[in-house]
Amino acid sequence: MSSDTPCLIDALRRADPLAFETLYEREKASLYGFLLRLARDPHVAADLFQNVWLKLAKHAARLRDDSNLRAWLFTVARREYLSYRRAQALDLSRVLALGIEPQAEDDSVERDTRRLAFATALGKLGDADREVLLLSGVDGLDAEAASEVLGISDVAFRQRLARARRRLAERLLEPAEPAAHAALAAKGAR
Repeated sequence: MSSDTPCLIDALRRADPLAFETLYEREKASLYGFLLRLARDPHVAADLFQNVWLKLAKHAARLRDDSNLRAWLFTVARREYLSYRRAQALDLSRVLALGIEPQAEDDSVERDTRRLAFATALGKLGDADREVLLLSGVDGLDAEAASEVLGISDVAFRQRLARARRRLAERLLEPAEPAAHAALAAKGAR
């Protein structure tokens, strides 16, 4: 069920700048965050993010009355990312890069260890597993909206999510890499 009002959708269809700004302010943080976690590169994420909003501006007239704008934006974002991935050769350094959020100075080494372990485990998963985990756990989409983004049924989404969670748990049980220990030891020494 879409939480978007027909008035907002109608205003977007008419290319009302205020409607566009309203939607942008509402969704920009979560949409950019989703792209950043997928792309693991702020420059790529920014480019893809811009493309999503350009597509909305270009195709807003085609929105249906029952459109779920959040799901529509995330679908476009996912497709932009997939297009980018098809156009680029797989770069091992990008696959291994960890998108850890900046840490506050008062964060404990324990918390850093958990975050690094989670980011490492998430980074070891395939794109499909990361997508369902990010859409559900980080971006807060319910099964209906997330399944719409992925173009699959609610049941298929829930099955993918369960499998992805299982694989993430398995990765979390793997021993940490020596480089991760060295980085945390250096931080703890400060």
